[in-house]
Amino acid sequence: MTVPRIRAAKGEAPIVMITAYDATFSRMLDAAGADILLVGDSLGMVVQGADDTLGVTVDDIIYHCRAVSRGAKRAHVVGDMPFLSYHVTPEEALRNAGRMVAEGHAQSVKLEGGRTVAPVIERIVGAGIPVMGHVGLTPQSVHAMGGFRVQGKSEEDAERILADATAVADAGAYALVLEGIPGPLAERITEAVSIPTIGIGAGVGCDGQVLVCYDLLGLTADLHPKFVKRYDSLFDRGVAAAKAFCDEVRSRQFPGPEHTFGLAKRPRAVG
Repeated sequence: MTVPRIRAAKGEAPIVMITAYDATFSRMLDAAGADILLVGDSLGMVVQGADDTLGVTVDDIIYHCRAVSRGAKRAHVVGDMPFLSYHVTPEEALRNAGRMVAEGHAQSVKLEGGRTVAPVIERIVGAGIPVMGHVGLTPQSVHAMGGFRVQGKSEEDAERILADATAVADAGAYALVLEGIPGPLAERITEAVSIPTIGIGAGVGCDGQVLVCYDLLGLTADLHPKFVKRYDSLFDRGVAAAKAFCDEVRSRQFPGPEHTFGLAKRPRAVG
């Protein structure tokens, strides 16, 4: 999946994006048919155990992008630009984006924000690095927003988010994540911009959908966002499997003869 193919999918076929953080998950999700694998700064919460995404570094993203890129055969790999990696100057943003592509082998980068980051998007895109935008609920602004809350409920906020989306598209982004906004607003934005929109908690009217792999697989035992559908309960199944291993070790059922190496037979003496 290339950037031109992703752009061409708008209005043609729904785009599937799933987060991935290592080579094993990358191979699994790629084999399942995901179009885009997002190495999200959500790794700060689901992999590192933090309360938010703000502590994730460029080096963290590069490390996980390298792993994911090794496992992906078909899917496009996009890396999240972490908090403060693109906020200081467009030049610093370009250097960080370049590192993610050159060292992390990401095929594009994603950053949050609207009109204020449009010049940064133009600078990165101008250097030949594709950019995916992200408006609505932007997790890196969690403190300014007062928590992970749905955005765009009032007409004033909806107009602001629409203007942000338009600015991101006009700046040269090839796709746009819409997070945590009402479905009708997401449909309105999808119709207004020429690039594909990928929703998360934004209803069915987007050009595609994204979920965190840990959420859809049921690996986040204590987190149940309204917009997430769990397609399995792997946390519970993992606990059961690990408990079975613990029980068999303690009862000396494991390892059995079939898991144990024997000595080579000594050749019989002749004569």
